Amino acid sequence: MAFVYQGDPDLEAKTKKAVERISENMHIVANEPSLALFRLQEHVRKALPPMIERRVEVTKLQHELQGRCYDVEYALGAVKSMDGAANSFTNIQEMLKQSIFLKQQLKYEEARRNKKDTNSVYKRLSAHIVLDLPDLSEFSMVRETTNRIENMMAHARSSTSELQRSHTTLH
Repeated sequence: MAFVYQGDPDLEAKTKKAVERISENMHIVANEPSLALFRLQEHVRKALPPMIERRVEVTKLQHELQGRCYDVEYALGAVKSMDGAANSFTNIQEMLKQSIFLKQQLKYEEARRNKKDTNSVYKRLSAHIVLDLPDLSEFSMVRETTNRIENMMAHARSSTSELQRSHTTLH
């Protein structure tokens, strides 16, 4: 349905060219929105998965960072509270000094009493045990020694009674 003027071939070529351009422009204008939407869809399809992965990674890092911030705040509070504990440590140190002094006094008094009362072996042994028992292995060793002595004494008593019986049966 093109109107063609039949006289001038140059005019005819120009008209044909103008009609083609108008037709092409109409085609582009008609298809432009769908082409734009296609390009947008293509871009979203390519860019969205890496963006989601980055967002998940950033969220994970944010949670880890928040946890570490809480840890740092907790540690900082503990360090600040240590300043308040200085008085307690000073008191503990003074009490330890006093207890060591009192222990030395008790040890001295016990030694004085033991010098007065050196008659009994058992008293000297018990005084020694009371004063020098910081290690439990020594206590168990003393207990074993005591058990051995008692066993030996019991054995000696039984052998003495056997000896007396044999002596009376022989005579």
